[in-house]
Amino acid sequence: MTILYVVIALIVGLVAGFFLARKYMETYLKKNPPINEDMLRMMMMQMGQKPSEKKIRQMAQSMKNQAQK
Repeated sequence: MTILYVVIALIVGLVAGFFLARKYMETYLKKNPPINEDMLRMMMMQMGQKPSEKKIRQMAQSMKNQAQK
């Protein structure tokens, strides 16, 4: 009987841990997006383009909107 309780507690712990970790990662990525304006600027410069502030802000906003969907 004790072994059954241990197995059930382990399964419940794994499921709860999975959902808690998933929620934590979602909130972390919302607060710290993986790509910011500085990274966009560097990527455009590496591709040989002269980025304007307007274009960078448009790209950042479109990426932010896409991430919310």
